[in-house]
Amino acid sequence: MASRYHEVYEGWKRDPEQFWADAAKAIDWFSPYGRVFDAEAGVYGRWFTGASCNTCFNAIDRHVASGRAEQVALIHDSAITGTIRKFTYVELKREVIALASVLKNRGIGKGDRVIIYMPMVAEAAFAMLACSR
Repeated sequence: MASRYHEVYEGWKRDPEQFWADAAKAIDWFSPYGRVFDAEAGVYGRWFTGASCNTCFNAIDRHVASGRAEQVALIHDSAITGTIRKFTYVELKREVIALASVLKNRGIGKGDRVIIYMPMVAEAAFAMLACSR
């Protein structure tokens, strides 16, 4: 593992843009990017200009579509209650869609800000993914 880390790190040092272009291949993009990084775009630059993707789709939907629906996607191990809960991709998708529907029905839309004030429970992950959906 340590030798792989150094190999990856050296690749990043050698050519950061190519490193991130290679990493971006693991993401399903709805529209492709023009440039990996635009240093001219403001103080912090802009990553993957012109591209669009969806975090929820990349975290859940694509795995369900690729035949991994019944594979465990999330494990919540509670130090407080001592319980372990497991959710498959399809179960996770169902929970996230239900919560996203509630948010939409309450008038929450794209660009709105949502505060999630929850303890470290599986439902907090559902909420974050529902906001992304």
